Amino acid sequence: MKIIVCGAGRVGAQIAKRLSEDGARVTVVDTNANLIRRVTDSYDVAGVAGHASHPDTLARAGAADADMLIAATALDEVNMFACQVAHSLFSVPRKIARVRAQAYMHPRWAGLFGPEAAPIDVAISPETEVAEVALSRLVTTAAFDSCTFLEGEVEFVGLTLDGDCPALNTPLRQLGELFSTLKARIVGLRRNGVLLSPGPDDQLFDGDSVYFVAARADVARSMAILGRENPPAKRVVVIGAGNVGLSLAQRVEADPRGLRAKVIERDRARAEHAADRLGRTVVLNGDALDPAILDEAGVADADAVLALTDDDRANVLSCALARQAGCPLSIALTNDPVFSALAGALGIDVTINPRATTVSTILRHVRRGRIRAVHAVGEGEAEAIEAQVLATSPIAGKRLRDADFPVGATVGAVLGRDGLTMPTGDTVVREGDLLLVFALRDAMRRVEALFRVSIDFF
Repeated sequence: MKIIVCGAGRVGAQIAKRLSEDGARVTVVDTNANLIRRVTDSYDVAGVAGHASHPDTLARAGAADADMLIAATALDEVNMFACQVAHSLFSVPRKIARVRAQAYMHPRWAGLFGPEAAPIDVAISPETEVAEVALSRLVTTAAFDSCTFLEGEVEFVGLTLDGDCPALNTPLRQLGELFSTLKARIVGLRRNGVLLSPGPDDQLFDGDSVYFVAARADVARSMAILGRENPPAKRVVVIGAGNVGLSLAQRVEADPRGLRAKVIERDRARAEHAADRLGRTVVLNGDALDPAILDEAGVADADAVLALTDDDRANVLSCALARQAGCPLSIALTNDPVFSALAGALGIDVTINPRATTVSTILRHVRRGRIRAVHAVGEGEAEAIEAQVLATSPIAGKRLRDADFPVGATVGAVLGRDGLTMPTGDTVVREGDLLLVFALRDAMRRVEALFRVSIDFF
């Protein structure tokens, strides 16, 4: 597959890296020649210096025979017009654009993107994606990572174990026998900084981070078995009323679980803008680094605080102050890995990286075969992959033990005609089944191949 990536910034470079590792032929386009040099020196990709929306630049990048264009520059309009040029002049089959301005994404203008308008197959809003991730963290409050799969029936959860975990020093095989009615399975394990795909004889130790999949109804019980309570977050404080913070506050208001939010925004005009667009949410104009404002927002009595401004330093420090005031859960938006590391040292529970979230979303639309969803784990060390089995898929009609899944890949759950099951080696994979697979980086391409679409399908 030949792919053009427009933009050599953090998102574009990460996408190029991941796609090249997957075997795609990637060309990166950017106006900054230094960024192009850095990307081409670091990864197995080609580079073209020039404007992504200029026809001559796309021609030099090989648009005439490209299979896909991913526009991820810093400017929405450049991304949108690059897709237009790729479509009109080069007939590039698939175009994906990162679009940050919420005005373009409003449901009122739903007809903007499509064959008869701006020819963009997928428009991705990083702010919307981050808001969804933040909301999911409020559901699994004790987790550092979570994502929903298989039509909402399954949660993928990351959890750090401590010395109080009753499952320590117990082989995973034995845990399965002790809790035979529990629809849950541990699929990933991080120990001493190394991510592993554990086997049935592996044990859990204090300080391990585990990734498990569980039926929605069994998530709380699974977390209790692993020594962590999962109290629901009902009262939350959102710091920052920008695109991400406002989007999250709107989702909190619409959430059927009865969540309540207060918003702190330093800029007065932005605070008034947010207040006009929110119904029952209190918006406070002030600096979240001021303990008096945190006290006025009721941080000490809140179940969670989420710092979602565009300033990593302010996010980390305000979360640290909230923790000091007694808030049990703190979530900080961080773009810089340095601040992510600092957040852990300050006792901040969760950091959300917008770059990783955007990359995961884009990769979901790049994967071949019937890959329906992708969630990146860590710094791309592994992925949780939701895929559908077609009649012509190589694994259709086979038992899992005979399906040739590679080492480093584990099928965590299957949603089929008989409902949700935690599969065994004897589980037969049928046409139409949805599988949730945890795959380490080295196993991803082989997993993808197992769900490829045969030419007979067409």
